[in-house]
Amino acid sequence: MTQHQSTQTMKPATAAKKLGVYLEATPAEFREGVVSRAELNALQTDPPQWLRDLRRDGPHPRPVVAAKLGVSISGLARGGVTEPLTTEQIEALKQERPEWLERERATQAEVRKEAARLKKRERESAESVENGD
Repeated sequence: MTQHQSTQTMKPATAAKKLGVYLEATPAEFREGVVSRAELNALQTDPPQWLRDLRRDGPHPRPVVAAKLGVSISGLARGGVTEPLTTEQIEALKQERPEWLERERATQAEVRKEAARLKKRERESAESVENGD
């Protein structure tokens, strides 16, 4: 008895998230269908022009905007940024350096520093257990 392996598919929103693009900016045929795992892999390996353009110019989804600005998604919301931004808009914000952006970048830096400190402490604790300390 042979088993047929079903093709894994995902909603366009899931595929867009995995590709790091804003769903509403993708072509209609992408938004209206389903995406198989093989199609997603092909898009990641050899992106079509529309995907390269979106990744370069935007509009970008909030996680990408936050990463490009060096802040958290919550920090974007606190700064009043609720809509997708283009690369040009992101660069303009970086040049303007509004107070909220500087504050959120400092907060994010502290969060990263604390995460690194905790990771180091955890690693040292694990090593002392391994060494029988």
